[in-house]
Amino acid sequence: MSQSSTACADPSEGLAPRPRIEPRPRDEALEARARAEGLTPLQARVLAGRLPGHTDELAPLVSPSLRHLAHPERLADARRAAERIAQAVVEGEHIGILTDYDVDGITSHVVIRRTLNELFGVPEAKLHSLIGHRIFDGYGISLPLVERTLKLSPRPSLVITADCGSSDEPRIARLKAAGLDVVVSDHHALPEEGPPASAFATVNPTRDDCDYPDPTIAGCMVAWLTMSLARSVLIEWGVLAASTPKLSPWLSYVALGTVADCVSLGASAANRAVVTQGLALINRMEAACWRTMAERLGADSVPFDAETLAFQMGPRINARSRLDDPYAALHFMLAADDATAARHLETLDQDNQSRKAIEADMAEQARGLARPRLAAGEQALVIYLEDGHPGVQGIVASRLVQAFGRPTLVLTPAAQAGMLTGSGRSIEGLHLRDALQRTFALAPEALPRFGGHRGAAGVGVPMAALESFRASFLQAVGEQLGECELYPSVFTDGELAQGQLSLATLDELEALGPYGREFDAPLFEGEFLVESLRPVGAEGNHLMMELSSGPVATRAIWFRALSPGELPTFGVGDRLRCAYKLNRNRWRGRESLQLMVEHGEAL
Repeated sequence: MSQSSTACADPSEGLAPRPRIEPRPRDEALEARARAEGLTPLQARVLAGRLPGHTDELAPLVSPSLRHLAHPERLADARRAAERIAQAVVEGEHIGILTDYDVDGITSHVVIRRTLNELFGVPEAKLHSLIGHRIFDGYGISLPLVERTLKLSPRPSLVITADCGSSDEPRIARLKAAGLDVVVSDHHALPEEGPPASAFATVNPTRDDCDYPDPTIAGCMVAWLTMSLARSVLIEWGVLAASTPKLSPWLSYVALGTVADCVSLGASAANRAVVTQGLALINRMEAACWRTMAERLGADSVPFDAETLAFQMGPRINARSRLDDPYAALHFMLAADDATAARHLETLDQDNQSRKAIEADMAEQARGLARPRLAAGEQALVIYLEDGHPGVQGIVASRLVQAFGRPTLVLTPAAQAGMLTGSGRSIEGLHLRDALQRTFALAPEALPRFGGHRGAAGVGVPMAALESFRASFLQAVGEQLGECELYPSVFTDGELAQGQLSLATLDELEALGPYGREFDAPLFEGEFLVESLRPVGAEGNHLMMELSSGPVATRAIWFRALSPGELPTFGVGDRLRCAYKLNRNRWRGRESLQLMVEHGEAL
């Protein structure tokens, strides 16, 4: 995985030094404890590189189970929120479901809507889906979304949010003044003044007064817990029978939202449990959305794993909201039959292809704009793309983080005249939301709106205040990181012996899954002889190779190894030092080992 290193960069390496392949630091005490508890030496090595300083019990992490979930009552305001939702069900109120437009928001929406309709018996006619348009409305409870809500007839008397709302007090106050109660369920960091005062209830595990043990859960998990508690309340009140099904089947959606939102899969027993259970549910292929996606990806894609959710389903659902309104993604997830799901998936697929083309153009332009900033020694990048598409800001920011090892914000013009909107991605050593909070303290007029968490965030910046914002953000970043320069690094789990290049080793590693943010998939390093290679792909920018470090050659694929039209700098007979993952290649029912090269350099 490409990350930043806190060691100083060598100025002689130029403005974009090649990523350095480095061994991942390991917690030796944890490694010894893991071996003592029955993990294999390789499993213990991998674990010790991902959980430095971890002293809690290992079982909830290495054997994820729903029994490790804390009760939703431990979420501050959850009982109050659940009782208000239950009241709306009992009294036949119209209910608005207002969520973010990304995968976390869409999966939250599905959880809430299906629970209200299928478990609580609320008619479809009394449910109102409210999802903002990324470009025209912006993030969260935007003013245009508030105005559309107030124009509904009949108007909902309760609005339930998910994956947004914590920083939207002015808009919530507008809804409250019009007679609507707002129940906020969210996971983004709260502003310094605390939960929105006008909300009827705010369920957010990051609240200072919240007793929930895991503040890293995704928005869809907060929604699932809140609706689970509402079910309990309705049973307590005698409205629902005790035999009313639990929300367990909806964990399939929670798994997708959790993986796609890049919340921690490291020391979070809750996130690991819901992703594990959710994948088991997904692989039953009982819902049309999973079946049609499997058909689209091919029979060899099943069973799905966390990587499938992160790199296949997530981008397709996100692409719709990046380029247009997100309702096709919602309809895809809710589709009752395969034909309907396939029709919506075709739309998502087309959008995803368009997104890739836009992303490539923006990333190239952004790299050019980054170079003078790197030459000036700036520790963070604030890139303004005058003609950029707001829907792919975050992806382009991620590309720059990988290339330069610096936290990055990419901004483009907003729908509101005179305003810029932006998305940011961070590095391992910087808490992005905290840096933005400090930026706001330094120059509040330059950052009227922001939100997010450690690894990702969104901002709204007045065009006239761009340079003030840049200077204040750089100061905030410098206060966290100190004076040292940064460079991109590829941290690995060390080397594997020739005999470990096998499917048995991959089985051993997969037993530690799921992998994701802060618990990334094992990455190894080694030197290989290039036995064969050929460019593949529509643009010839991927490399298919046979690599050997002994008597047996192993197939390897290196995606995006070349720029379109570029030729490899090495050939057959050369030695290649590379960082790679073990991968299970499935073809017509047969499996073989394949190396997925992440980074390589000829020796």
